[in-house]
Amino acid sequence: MIEPISVGATAHFDFLKAKLDWELRNLQNDGLQVSIDETSVGEINFVGCNVADYGSWSYSEDDISNIFRHYVANVVSDVIVSEWEEDLLEEIIRENYYYFNQDERKIIFDYASRNLNHGMDSAEDALVYKINRKSKILQKLLDYLSVNNQLVVDGFVKFRLKEYIGELEESVERAVDDFIMDREYKEFIRLLKYFVDIQEPRIELVHVTMTPSGAFRLRDKDRQVIESDYLDGMLIDQAGSEINYEDLLVSALITLAPREVVLHIKDDTQYDNTVTTLKNVFATRVRLCKGCDLCLST
Repeated sequence: MIEPISVGATAHFDFLKAKLDWELRNLQNDGLQVSIDETSVGEINFVGCNVADYGSWSYSEDDISNIFRHYVANVVSDVIVSEWEEDLLEEIIRENYYYFNQDERKIIFDYASRNLNHGMDSAEDALVYKINRKSKILQKLLDYLSVNNQLVVDGFVKFRLKEYIGELEESVERAVDDFIMDREYKEFIRLLKYFVDIQEPRIELVHVTMTPSGAFRLRDKDRQVIESDYLDGMLIDQAGSEINYEDLLVSALITLAPREVVLHIKDDTQYDNTVTTLKNVFATRVRLCKGCDLCLST
């Protein structure tokens, strides 16, 4: 006789029960009769799964028991990743980073979710990483159900999935770092934009050409190289150095305060961060050019 399996949870129980009922119907369609009942113990709701009849199945009792356990474990692992995971992330953020306000915690949650899925935003792209997390949980569940007939999801997650919880905590830690860096970057950009906005333009037009190494050269409206004491020695290619060319370029342009900035870049994907920063600071003063002789010469 195959032992029944009882699965309890304090959250997402309706989804768990519906998912179990749906999946176990597949076994019934194949001739294995499975009954489901519902009970409650305190705050924990349980759904009981019982194999009532083997029907025409010719498998051994051990094989049927293994198939039955796998179906149940597959449902529970899916529920943990698809439903519980968001709750767990929110709980980690709420308990460990309570000093952030609600809007900030929401941003951190979004960052953490992206970290878990290796930066993938779409559900389709993130699927492979979710499947990987689910498969690890599934194996833990199969090990547990091989010697236990009753499972409480709350306790299983807390005591049996420490590695999984650690992965969630790590994703949140990185999310907090990302959030703080992003906030500091936005404040820095806001200050730079303020300096640009309050200055009267000192030069009409600046052409910016960039080399593959990231070094740049500035030219005036007549396409003559701009020379000044401030820029002298800074605008040459210093490949292999640790100079942050993006910061240097922004500083140079703020000093020159041009009315218009034309970026001559053949492949702007190579300079995504630089172009984004310049557009954030100089707004409508920045224009991108990809097809003139200056573009082709860089």
